[in-house]
Amino acid sequence: MSDSNAGQEEQTEGGSDPLSDVYGLLGLSSMMFDGPDREEIIRLATTFVSSMPGLDMRATLLTDVTRTSNDSLTHQLLALDGDDGQVQLTDGRLRWAFHLRRAAESTGYLVAETDRQLTDNERSLLTALAQQTSVALAEADHQRREREYAAELSKLTEEKADVHARLTSELRRQRMIHEVLASASKSRDGEAGIAQILHGLTGLPVAVEDRFGNLRAWAGPNRPDPYPKVDPRRRREALQHATGHGGAIRDRARLFVLVQPRTDVIGVLALIDPERAAGEYEVFALEHSAMALALELSHRQNLAEAELRLCRDLVDDLVSGTDEQSAYLRSEALGHDLHGVHHVLAIRWSTNTKEDSLIQALMRAITQLNLTALVTRRTGMAVALVRGHPPSVAIHRVISQQMGNLIGAIGVGGKCETPSEFPRSFTEAIRALDIRLRSRSPHGVTRFDELGVMRILHNEDETEIRTFVMEWLGQLLDYDGRRRTDLVHTLSHYLDCGGNYDETAATLLIHRSTLRHRLQRIRDISGLDLSNVDNRLNLHVATRAWQVLEGSVVQPQ
Repeated sequence: MSDSNAGQEEQTEGGSDPLSDVYGLLGLSSMMFDGPDREEIIRLATTFVSSMPGLDMRATLLTDVTRTSNDSLTHQLLALDGDDGQVQLTDGRLRWAFHLRRAAESTGYLVAETDRQLTDNERSLLTALAQQTSVALAEADHQRREREYAAELSKLTEEKADVHARLTSELRRQRMIHEVLASASKSRDGEAGIAQILHGLTGLPVAVEDRFGNLRAWAGPNRPDPYPKVDPRRRREALQHATGHGGAIRDRARLFVLVQPRTDVIGVLALIDPERAAGEYEVFALEHSAMALALELSHRQNLAEAELRLCRDLVDDLVSGTDEQSAYLRSEALGHDLHGVHHVLAIRWSTNTKEDSLIQALMRAITQLNLTALVTRRTGMAVALVRGHPPSVAIHRVISQQMGNLIGAIGVGGKCETPSEFPRSFTEAIRALDIRLRSRSPHGVTRFDELGVMRILHNEDETEIRTFVMEWLGQLLDYDGRRRTDLVHTLSHYLDCGGNYDETAATLLIHRSTLRHRLQRIRDISGLDLSNVDNRLNLHVATRAWQVLEGSVVQPQ
């Protein structure tokens, strides 16, 4: 048989022309690598297989064998484990699977169906087709990723340009805000200067307040006069909410931020914005102004704390006893003239009051009342060495306003004319404070100089005093206890009024005849003559002692 006859026989048996198939595969390769996507590559491959001449063949490209609905085919393809091979289904048709390889990654199988056995040429051609399809798919994936990357890069470039433009604009505004705030610090205008600059930046009125809501500085029009004082409870709640929120927060017509250099709030900076016109720029200016204000107030606070430490050391030495010459020099360094009359004040407020809050309230009271004093804290109380004769009732009133309640007491010691007398005045102030706290009216002021005989009684042995009280008032106290009367109280007022019927009756809010009846009852029960000078003296001392023992002393305000 000649070569031409052999080739003709192979073509007849194989059902296709090998040379024509190779040319077709080359043409297909050009089409596959000419920029189509995955779906087009799959269509070209399956079309090429299905159109091979002389064969009744169908082809299926499984790019993900785990997703095919034919479970039997899936299991057999997985069993091939990356090799080419024949698969058998129940319909009796022949199927050949050609693995699509791409480096070490498996991408699926090209499955051909026919009613006859494939020739060697056909298997070689399909193997080449599978390799070519796999490479084309890999290239299509690569080109797709390149396009996606280029599109993403273009998008990011545009976004970067936009962000850069916005940041440039924002940085210009921030730089301008920083520059003007820095100029405020250099000008030493303090909080008033910062408030004025913030008003210039925003066009809105600005208020600087201390933590209690008192106005420290204002910039802009329409300053309220008087400045409204908010309820202390509501103020505390607003500050607590702002502390947990962080940054600027709106409260009705105000946009405010806490001035808080560390953990403690030392002030509030607010924009008065009833029209709600403030935007991001105004908020930025407000928050950065608050940072500048925090530095300013923190610096002042540090100076005040340093001065307070020096003052505390000096006061501690003065009330304990120190060299007079050293005391004069140290007080002069603090700007206080220790010469002349002074009084020691001991101040105690409610048990849940922080010492720092009491000290600050006391300092504001001293400033508001134009007093000169050295102030310090002791355990549970504040101590002040006040120059001159202190208006203690006014001090109590101002502190009450600052603290938001009246539940505090002040004890005032006797006058001091030299530093050596401060320990005595301090002891007297503590004694007066203790008497006030033990009285029926524990909130207010007690001056040691006005205690009279109680200055002695309060410091004597309590057993002896009780014995003395029972000797002179025992029968009346027993009677009051049994009958629920108040004869001892009536006697005390009668003696305090010097035996004046009209004054005593007016004090007790009773009629003269009622007073006369009670005094006769007192004479009958006690068996004492109230007109006797010695009896009146001892009874008066006994009633005063009884007041001290029972904590019922009430001092004039």
